[in-house]
Amino acid sequence: MNIYQKLIEVRKAIPYLKKEKKGGQYEYVGSSQVLGAIRDELDKQSLLLIPKIVDKRILTETVESKDQYGNQKKKTTYFTELDLEFVWVDAENPSETLTIPFYAQGVDIAGEKGVGKALTYAEKYFLLKQFNIPTDKDDPDAFQEKVESSKPPEMITQEQKDEIQSLAQSYVEIRGKGSIKLTLEALKIADIDKVPKGAADQKIHQLKQWIAKAEKQSA
Repeated sequence: MNIYQKLIEVRKAIPYLKKEKKGGQYEYVGSSQVLGAIRDELDKQSLLLIPKIVDKRILTETVESKDQYGNQKKKTTYFTELDLEFVWVDAENPSETLTIPFYAQGVDIAGEKGVGKALTYAEKYFLLKQFNIPTDKDDPDAFQEKVESSKPPEMITQEQKDEIQSLAQSYVEIRGKGSIKLTLEALKIADIDKVPKGAADQKIHQLKQWIAKAEKQSA
């Protein structure tokens, strides 16, 4: 497999992550949860992810205030911005790589953790977006049911269309009157190409019942 095919295999293996961390009133997916879910599959596919810092900017903002005793206080916030490149490497074929630019930010009071926070933020969200991993409060089964219910209905197959046309023709011939068009109208089929697959099965069953009844009447 090439590197793109391997990345697709990773995406297939991680369809969903449930929010398990809590911060204040919010629930979220933690960095360790994302890495833990993906790492085994990356190892299986022999994929390496190498982060590179291309550029760094640190902005500071100092706010002065007074404590309850009237003493002057200063609080400095360090806002770190990183321009990154995440490089995928196929360990089985190291010459095959994929480089993706990314941006991250980290906010810190002490000043020494801004870069680390930005890198942690970047890694988590890069992996979530790279592999299109949805996150939700639902458990995996409930999430899958939600996904399935939101999908558009599967449409009629060519085999079903052919069977409906054939059965309609047989029904017309047995009765000795009518037409395929009138039969489809009786089935409430205005456009056969727009019939959902499940509904098509019902129409086929209904046609077979009509044919059986018509055969009895003509016997």
